[in-house]
Amino acid sequence: MFIFNSSIGKKFIQAVSGAFLIIFLLLHGTINFFSVIDSFTGKYGIVAADEKLFSAGDGLFKLGCDFMSTPVIDIVVPILALGFVVHIGYGIWLTVKNIRARGGIKRYEVASKAAADSWSAKNMFVLGIIILGFLCFHLTHFWAKMQLPEMFGIGNFENNPYLLLNATFGHWWVLVLYIIWFAAIFMHLVHGFWSMFQTVGWDGKTWFKRIKVIGVIVACLIVLLFVTTACNAFLQANGIIGA
Repeated sequence: MFIFNSSIGKKFIQAVSGAFLIIFLLLHGTINFFSVIDSFTGKYGIVAADEKLFSAGDGLFKLGCDFMSTPVIDIVVPILALGFVVHIGYGIWLTVKNIRARGGIKRYEVASKAAADSWSAKNMFVLGIIILGFLCFHLTHFWAKMQLPEMFGIGNFENNPYLLLNATFGHWWVLVLYIIWFAAIFMHLVHGFWSMFQTVGWDGKTWFKRIKVIGVIVACLIVLLFVTTACNAFLQANGIIGA
């Protein structure tokens, strides 16, 4: 098929899979941010410490996590995993193709009106590798302790997401590593957002500038949701804020 065999088709698949992952990041980041709201309402520490309140579903973050464990999400998870594999696979293919076309190892580049005008645009492959490595690190902290035991019966199940946040981000060095990861995601998104729209033909002179600005806003929003959640959990875990 043309979409799988042509360069344009592969770039289109890369763009669509990237759009799907951006939507997931917005949803995931929003649900995580519920824990910050719970801090302001005084429910973070209370729900984490009181099993009865936790079991009753008190706390926005708890409700969000319950939603993420519904059958619908269980179906979406394999699709999401496939989206990651496709996005990474085609990213590698496009990078190798660029290297061969230029006769040697060079940084990731795309011919466009933006003309690879930023560090992130020239290093999308490197950023992708960094993001993938930290993703594996991240999965050992949350997915491996919640979804994996629940779906496949592997490992010890941690039912309380508040305690899991505290256990993960309670160490300053873990927080620093995650912030580095979030920074890499930000740079990857800033370039990937406008590149995605360019691939599908939205690259007019007027709209292209607007799309680049929107891309920065979306990337900032996603990363701020995650960074705020991580910093809040660190403060909660170390008794700096909260009960």
